[in-house]
Amino acid sequence: MPERILCVDDEANILAGMQRSLRKQYTVETALGGEEGLAAIRKNGPFAIVVSDMRMPGMDGVQFLSRVKSLAPDSVRMMLTGNADRQTAVDAVNKGSIFRFLTKPCTSEDLDKALNDGVTQHRLIRAERELLEQTLNGSVKVLTEILSIVEPIAFGRAQILRNRVYEFSASYAMSNSWELELAAMLSQIGFVTIPYILIEKSRSGQVLTSAERDMLVRIPEIGSRLLANIPRLDVVSKAVLYQNKHYDGSGFPNDAIKGAEIPYASRLLKVINDLLELEESGATRSDSLIELKNRVGIYDQLVLEAVSRVFGEESPHGADRMDCAEKKLHELGIGMLLVSNIETTNGQLLIAAGYRITETLLERIRNYSRLVGIREPVVVRVER
Repeated sequence: MPERILCVDDEANILAGMQRSLRKQYTVETALGGEEGLAAIRKNGPFAIVVSDMRMPGMDGVQFLSRVKSLAPDSVRMMLTGNADRQTAVDAVNKGSIFRFLTKPCTSEDLDKALNDGVTQHRLIRAERELLEQTLNGSVKVLTEILSIVEPIAFGRAQILRNRVYEFSASYAMSNSWELELAAMLSQIGFVTIPYILIEKSRSGQVLTSAERDMLVRIPEIGSRLLANIPRLDVVSKAVLYQNKHYDGSGFPNDAIKGAEIPYASRLLKVINDLLELEESGATRSDSLIELKNRVGIYDQLVLEAVSRVFGEESPHGADRMDCAEKKLHELGIGMLLVSNIETTNGQLLIAAGYRITETLLERIRNYSRLVGIREPVVVRVER
């Protein structure tokens, strides 16, 4: 399929000429001026290449290409102008991040070469992005699957946090929802480095040594360091680090960061995680929210109020679309939400209630079933 090119100029005859000369090799769309060009990108974009004139009324080429950079960052940007002064070139490179600067009159050979180079550049950008996304998705999947095997209770908590963050971000149509959800899903990843005996000791309420307490407190820091090695997760890594930080600056980590300087995802996680802990201890949703509001200096009050508006009801959003059902092991499927624990026949907890079954968890259940046996039936929630 031919690559798609957008040509923008304020002269219709120039656009018609470009369309005639390029239509054999490319799918060409034209726009009269910057505003029409931006509208074309929003409606029909993205384009592989955007070619713009410099001198246009209302919005010049530099301003237009700067907007294109934000709107469609993968599009290769070129400028074709008859006003080739030095300042224009400098502005185009610095503000518009253009790939080629061409002057009028431009020969068909020069234009063809520039466009061919632009197509090659666009394919490289797209391939790099696809590789990066696959690396990111693969890395996140591996980390979460490892957590599900090494520390299933922490993994279950991460799944519940992720689901609640999803409900919250969907309610407010937040543009950075993927970062918020990843921060929730990976918030517990530091548990993979903590000895199991220490985790059990902490959960059973036994007295911990100062070294053991310090190890548990630093779980967010451990998780943050693990995530810092993955491309594009620097924002998520910082959110994980500050997930237990209090709004007044107290808490971990012990630094000068406080208030709005704390990442928004961290402030949101702090509220949702503490709300979940209170509910798990037996408190009602309304009592839990009252308790959070009475804790001075711990939470961002705006975030707390926003969470209260979304989760003010006792039952989580979407629960009315789920039915409980008892399932035999061979009936379990990916995506089912566990209502009861999965335990071996000798009473060992394998997977705690609250998990959503993944491919890896399903394989783990089957393996344990073959080796030691699993108690049946299992209660799950399934979509109606």
